[in-house]
Amino acid sequence: MNIAWLKPFFIVSGCYDAVLGIAFLVASGSIFEAFSVTPPNHMAYVKFPALLLLVFAGMFFRIASDPVKHRDLIVYGIGLKLSYTGTVLWYQATEGVPSMWIPWAWADLAFLLLFALAYRVTAPQQRSV
Repeated sequence: MNIAWLKPFFIVSGCYDAVLGIAFLVASGSIFEAFSVTPPNHMAYVKFPALLLLVFAGMFFRIASDPVKHRDLIVYGIGLKLSYTGTVLWYQATEGVPSMWIPWAWADLAFLLLFALAYRVTAPQQRSV
C-alpha cells in the first residue's frame, strides 16, 4: 500500500489536536458558554487536557517527519483517540453527555481508524524464509 498519505495525515492530526488544545487553553470559558455547558468547578480540569492535546500534537508532527521510523508512537495516538472516543460514546449511549463533545468523538473515531491503518501499513515487510 502507498504510504505517501501518512505525512500529510499526521500533519492534519497534529493541527487538529493543536487547534483544540489552544482553543480550550485560551478560550474554554467562551466555548462552554457557546454550547450552554456548565464548566467544571476548576479550570485545571480543562487546562490539563488542553495541554495534553498540545503534547500529542507535537507527537503527531514528529510522526509526520518519518512515519515508518516513528511507527512506535502511532500506538499512543491510537490510545488517545480510543480513550476519548470510547469515553464520550459510552456516556452518550448510557447516561448522556453534553452535545458539544459528540462531534469531536466522531472525528476522533475517524482518526482512530486511520491511525490503525497507518500502524498496519508501516509494519516491516514480512519475508518468507
